[in-house]
Amino acid sequence: MQYEPDRQQAVPLALPSERADVMDKIQPAKVVEDIRMRLLGKVEVNGEWVPQPFMKQRALSEVGAWEVSLLMLPASSQNTAMTKLNPNQIRARLLNLAKTAQCMCLRNWKEYNIKGIDQLKFVHEIVFTNSLASLNQPEGEGMRKFVGGIANGNIGYAETDEGSINLFRQKQ
Repeated sequence: MQYEPDRQQAVPLALPSERADVMDKIQPAKVVEDIRMRLLGKVEVNGEWVPQPFMKQRALSEVGAWEVSLLMLPASSQNTAMTKLNPNQIRARLLNLAKTAQCMCLRNWKEYNIKGIDQLKFVHEIVFTNSLASLNQPEGEGMRKFVGGIANGNIGYAETDEGSINLFRQKQ
């Protein structure tokens, strides 16, 4: 006996939805790419990245910019944007990323074209700030609830609890 598919019942096509559109627009990795180009001393002009002569002395090498941006990439992905992280997980991941960036810069300072402590601190602040923003984005399921709310047509605004504690254990 050979299987013959029922031709009257076709698999429905998946049509684009508002939820899929939002998922496509969440591109935190684009920010990391912009940071990488700026670490190289380039600025976007008319859709093209152009080296800036005044940034030549401050720019990281190609290897340094790539490695620092690759370090930030996992914390700045669509997966992270949709993940529920608690404050302890955010804090631990954030500090680990910042320490790793410092260790990489110190160990490879010549290869990364780091000429002073100010450059080291600058890279640290970029990694810390981008990672903090990326990891805090999903805190309390913010993006996950938003995208889920689109599917249900239930989008609203909610205040945080008065007695809650933020990332640095301070009352809000």
